[in-house]
Amino acid sequence: MQMNEAQEQAIHHREGPMLVLAGPGSGKTLVITERVRYLIDHMHIPEDQLLVITFTKASAKEMKERFLSQKSSERTGVNFGTFHAIFFTILRHAYHMNSGNIVREDVRYQYLKDIIHKLELEYEDEKEFISDISSEISLVKGNRMELNNYYSIHCADELFRSLYTEYNQRLRKANLIDFDDMLLLCHQLLTERKDILSVWQNKFRYILIDEFQDINMLQYEIVRMLTSPHSNLFIVGDDDQSIYRFRGAKPEIMLNFPLDYPDCKIMNLDKNYRSGTGIVNAAGNLIRNNQNRYKKKSDADKMQEGGVSIRHFDTLSQENQALCEEILKMSSEGISLSDMAVLVRTGVGQGALVHKLMEYNIAFHMRDNLLNLYEHWIATDIITYIKIAMGRTERSLYLQIINRPKRYISRECLDTPEVDFEAVKDYYEDKNWMLERLEQFEYDLSILGRMGPYAAVNYIRKGIGYEDYLKEYAKDRRMNAEELMDILDELQENSREYKTYEDWFLHMEEYKDELKRQAADQRNYKTDSVTVATMHSSKGLEFNTVFIIDANEGITPHKKAVLPEDIEEERRLFYVAMTRAKEALFIYSAKERYNKVSAWSRFIDEIVSLDEEAREP
Repeated sequence: MQMNEAQEQAIHHREGPMLVLAGPGSGKTLVITERVRYLIDHMHIPEDQLLVITFTKASAKEMKERFLSQKSSERTGVNFGTFHAIFFTILRHAYHMNSGNIVREDVRYQYLKDIIHKLELEYEDEKEFISDISSEISLVKGNRMELNNYYSIHCADELFRSLYTEYNQRLRKANLIDFDDMLLLCHQLLTERKDILSVWQNKFRYILIDEFQDINMLQYEIVRMLTSPHSNLFIVGDDDQSIYRFRGAKPEIMLNFPLDYPDCKIMNLDKNYRSGTGIVNAAGNLIRNNQNRYKKKSDADKMQEGGVSIRHFDTLSQENQALCEEILKMSSEGISLSDMAVLVRTGVGQGALVHKLMEYNIAFHMRDNLLNLYEHWIATDIITYIKIAMGRTERSLYLQIINRPKRYISRECLDTPEVDFEAVKDYYEDKNWMLERLEQFEYDLSILGRMGPYAAVNYIRKGIGYEDYLKEYAKDRRMNAEELMDILDELQENSREYKTYEDWFLHMEEYKDELKRQAADQRNYKTDSVTVATMHSSKGLEFNTVFIIDANEGITPHKKAVLPEDIEEERRLFYVAMTRAKEALFIYSAKERYNKVSAWSRFIDEIVSLDEEAREP
């Protein structure tokens, strides 16, 4: 197996720490597996003294299979595993734990749900709030933050502390730990018990870590303890592909590695075996705008150009139409659908794309769970207004929107399964100000009943005051109101092509059925189909052709990115998306989104700043 000089030097490194900078398509898995073989065959290190750490079970399995494929034996003593698997092994030996001590995800969710109900908190999207709080708890634990000094992202600080404290109390009471506790307990054990630390230091004499840019501080501190005093630590990663800061990953750890290990050797795998020259050069133009990174260059090994096509469209609809036409054109030229991918910044806003793929009868599958726009609580509110305007009288419908915006109408006056509006007026007959509100509500419903879907959504937003309600809601819950407006914008744009409510509701049912089919086929899709994925979930994948769509300011970089380090992470994410392409990369943007002018992403200017010919008219 022929390797380049940089790969050879990394593989044949002997003692002490080494940092291997492995850019996209540079053969990092090959380097790790061949180094393991070198340590065994040439340095005669016993297999069971080697530890290879990855971030996912799938990566550990792939690494092990790649290693075994070059061996005559089907078994090995080399330890391949994730951080959590390795650290739990240490805890299991020390505390006689078993898998029953690890809290299941559904139990963890139920704990948080019970605590939220106990504290009498009300959130429109409880599932989303629990997911956010769960991630925040993980962030605090993973970075060993002092709870009293932590300022919550998603709720009031005291409230978060209450949620955090009670959640941990429930775990302890049930004799359970979560994945973050594994790290905390392991760190505590190895810090307090030097005898146990010594056992594992002697057990794992050589440690190799893949995707090192994704490591968090707690994981790193444990690894440093395990590799002391020999420091036979071989780390492989790419600081330019560090995209999980929201999970606690810190690219600074990799950047500061030479400070922690002044005698470390640094090797740059500078050959990209995946992408053509044009793609490699364009991605390089982009990423060198980041200041906090290792300065390095990557050259394409492939002789073909690797075309980059950047196009700007007047509207979002034109962008999605051009995308579908290009997919069909490339398919007719012999590129299989399964070798194409459409990458988006977030799952929000994919509805229009999915609708257009369905319209063009293009087979596709999704790597991420697509949220059904029509099942979002905001969309449900809008649809409920329309249903009542069409004559529906169920109490449940009225209860959902009667105080959105605030009308201060009591639930007690809606005390029958079917609402009689005259009876509600009778309830407030001695309160003229309430009768005025009810009459305005009645008038609004009569107006909605005569409108088409697009005008109705706009009237509910502006005329009825639903937008003001959302702004107040966002303020109370420390949310960005623009994110809620995005849902409204997408819903309103979606309604534009339907003349009647009936037509729009029929489309909703067809769309829902398609998503169900997608979910059923997700695990076992066999048809030739285009991959639709977020930029985050595309990491580690490669395709002949990649389409990056919605390359607009506020989307990528995302509107949440304000600080310089946030913009740098957004740029790394775009870089990851670009480098999934082998031979063709298309970057699309729309000048107008939901009737609002939208500038193309600054990243496009950075890509073409050194290569003006890359831009198409």
